[in-house]
Amino acid sequence: MHLPLQYKNQDQVFCLHEEGETPYLSFRRLDETGLFQNAFSTRLGGVSEGHLSSMNLTFTKPGETPEHVLENYRRLGRAAGLAPERMVLSWQTHTLNIREATEADLGKGVLRQRDYRDVDGLVTRVPGLTLVTFYADCVPLYIADPVKRAIGLSHSGWRGTAGRMGALTVQRLSELYGSRPEDLICCIGPSICRDCFEVGPEVAEAFRDAFQAHQAEVVFGPFRTEAGEKYHIDLWRANELILLSAGVRRENIVTTNLCTRCNPEVFWSHRRHGEKRGNLAAFLSIREEGRSGA
Repeated sequence: MHLPLQYKNQDQVFCLHEEGETPYLSFRRLDETGLFQNAFSTRLGGVSEGHLSSMNLTFTKPGETPEHVLENYRRLGRAAGLAPERMVLSWQTHTLNIREATEADLGKGVLRQRDYRDVDGLVTRVPGLTLVTFYADCVPLYIADPVKRAIGLSHSGWRGTAGRMGALTVQRLSELYGSRPEDLICCIGPSICRDCFEVGPEVAEAFRDAFQAHQAEVVFGPFRTEAGEKYHIDLWRANELILLSAGVRRENIVTTNLCTRCNPEVFWSHRRHGEKRGNLAAFLSIREEGRSGA
């Protein structure tokens, strides 16, 4: 299956896995360590129907059939080598809450009910446990520690970015596992680009407050539109600045150039599709002993 993506210079950033029935993407930088498995889904290769066609990975979408979503997880799992029974799903409500996932959580959100909610970030050091978070324009943050063998995966929309979700995830990895920021590999995944992310004055002001020393790199405008005064926000650059401020080395930050709104045939986009859409998902796990290589 060929992915009709619009992008520039991504060959050194992503591997495009287009063989088989279910395509997905992975970050080369994480693949090359041989220590981690990672994936980012597309809207292709699943069994969901109608406006959710075809790879929707959220059970709670109106009109969705749970059996279809479960089959979508099975298909993505087969393609990426990730077992659904070892996945742990977030319950996202645009918070800054980060939860540690343990062996007691295996299968939660896919095969078992979650006994938590309001969780937008997950961390673990359990090999073979796959963290899963959801997207349709917001920013996925993959954070991996090859020294302590620990990982974090966080959902960072505009609220999460203004609240410095990336730095909080780095801090959580440090508190729980002794991770050092300078050892971390951080990948900023497919999400809405600056040109597509148009916001009102209130959101622009929140970003000016959050990035006072770097306003010119993050907030652009105002622009006069029929709907009034609008601005553009660069979430990719904002998250880079957050990770740098947390002590992550510049050479260890990999940033996407794939916009979810610019690629509606491949990705779900809230700004493009509205409420009648599915959800994408990010996946990250630590390889189990004896399973190395890309």
